[in-house]
Amino acid sequence: MENQKPSSINKNKTTFIIIALLIIGAISYYGANYYFKYFSPNVNADHEYLFIRTGSNFKDVYNTLKQENILKDTNSFLWAAEKMNYVNRVKSGRYRLHTELSNRKLINMLKSGSQEPVTLSFHNLRLKEQFAGFVAKKIEPDSSQIIHLLDSEGFVHKFGFTTDDVYTMFLPNSYQLFWNTNPEKFFVKMYESYHKFWTPERLQKAHDLGLKPTEVSILAAIVDAEALHDSEMPTIAGLYLNRLKKGMKLESDPTVIFAKNDYTIKRVLSRYLTFDSPYNTYLHTGLPPGPIMMPSINAINSVLDANKTDYIYMCAKEDFSGYHNFATNMADHLVNAHKFQQALNERNIKK
Repeated sequence: MENQKPSSINKNKTTFIIIALLIIGAISYYGANYYFKYFSPNVNADHEYLFIRTGSNFKDVYNTLKQENILKDTNSFLWAAEKMNYVNRVKSGRYRLHTELSNRKLINMLKSGSQEPVTLSFHNLRLKEQFAGFVAKKIEPDSSQIIHLLDSEGFVHKFGFTTDDVYTMFLPNSYQLFWNTNPEKFFVKMYESYHKFWTPERLQKAHDLGLKPTEVSILAAIVDAEALHDSEMPTIAGLYLNRLKKGMKLESDPTVIFAKNDYTIKRVLSRYLTFDSPYNTYLHTGLPPGPIMMPSINAINSVLDANKTDYIYMCAKEDFSGYHNFATNMADHLVNAHKFQQALNERNIKK
């Protein structure tokens, strides 16, 4: 057999090396491309959250990512989403973004629905309309959906409330819930917190006062509206409980202001006292049908642990300190009221 020529051997080696280099190059290219599409960070720095609304499909998500310029490369996300079968597994929610998120990490988060909860903190919101508007800024449902349930007799009755007193269910606190919580589940969560608050001990205290929990909160709302200083709350609560026991009208100025829905009033004049409303405690004996504001926890506890006194009258102090002069009889009360009216006149506060 004739030996192969050196030139032929060198040619074969060169061909082999070229092929090997082409294979390595192809592997490197596809490997780099694969890495880029799956593992390279792909979120821009100027976005903190991605919001996916309930009922959204993949097209909606993709359009949001594109229109809001959330991703550096939307085409690689589209490719990865199809490969990872996210296209048919969209879940609504509020998802936390950061610049280290790759397509793979982002899609895994979205597929699993691993959203970050919202912290909802509220207190002393006067009207349920204000409350609905505040909540709607924090979670997906809009204020009209929340108001609709608040005004639905059939719905609130399931929780043991009426449309007048359902606002007492919302206790000032901080709550954690998901952004896409629907209105019904939101109410359930609030009711669970309400139920935990009304422990057997608190229920017994309410019972001893002859009040239901809703009535405690309705009275607490009046106490809260009257008291500028929390230290006075137990005394004010005791005074109103005395009036309830005696069958006297509560005659609370904040209830008149609420009835007239005019919070610019600084001086409750005689002509306001005849304004016809079930919330006007100068006209009607007993508690109003619902709270005039969201009472604080301190106000509720002040009713449950009210000071035992003989006071049945009170009037703001003439020094405008926010404290009150209390009285057990009309004669002393008239003296206190005269001093306060003089102070109002001196400051030219006419209404």
